[in-house]
Amino acid sequence: MRVWALPLALLALALCVTYSVATRPQPWTPAAPLRPAVVTPEVLAKRLVSMQAGWPRSRKFDCSKLKCVALTFDDGPGEYTARLLDLLRAHDVRATFFVVGQMVEADKGGRLTRRIVEEGHEIGNHSWSHPALAGLPREQIERQLKRTDDLVEKLTGVRMRVMRPPYGSTNERVVAELRREGLAEILWSVDTLDWLNRVPAVVAKRAGAAKPGSIVLLHDIHRSTVEAVPAILATLAKKGYTFVTVSELYGRTPAAGRSYSER
Repeated sequence: MRVWALPLALLALALCVTYSVATRPQPWTPAAPLRPAVVTPEVLAKRLVSMQAGWPRSRKFDCSKLKCVALTFDDGPGEYTARLLDLLRAHDVRATFFVVGQMVEADKGGRLTRRIVEEGHEIGNHSWSHPALAGLPREQIERQLKRTDDLVEKLTGVRMRVMRPPYGSTNERVVAELRREGLAEILWSVDTLDWLNRVPAVVAKRAGAAKPGSIVLLHDIHRSTVEAVPAILATLAKKGYTFVTVSELYGRTPAAGRSYSER
């Protein structure tokens, strides 16, 4: 072998050994499992507050010129509320939900309650346990309102500004407490009686009699009411109505301690 060829042969041998080691199959080692991000209640609360900045998100309708109607749903959230929210979202309709504190508490960590707010609906207070408020002393009225207000705010970051007294049971004592709590009293001008006659066609016909500026009373705890919603939307849309929340109906958040039943 020539002298100059020896270094080349040694270099080739070294390259072969290096390639063999680098490409040799290595023993498989399982990757460390990914740890899910931990979201503390404090972080969740901050996210919710940030998300709801400027709530409720008004779409700025001029209901002095448009044919507006406010659909309102009481007593939930319940087992049919998710289906109702699906229907409203599919038709790009916003409504006002007056929630009962005990129902919010039973709402699997507030899933439906948060969805109501996240999807742009207005949320209102309907007391904690649905009593006739006019028959209660001031301290109990305060507890019925504040306990529900506090729970909804904890879950959604929203402080409610509208309230509907169960059964429409109200008096000066109730209104005075609403004023102290910063809530407007929202009644109604169209009662569908959906709790009494649980027939979708009957409920839809009564809701379809709404006039411009009407506040329509419905209950999302009844399956028959939710089943009536497509017909209600179709009937009123055909008549040229615009569906709004209660606050949008008046063009502003209603004043605390005042009563409203229609525009």
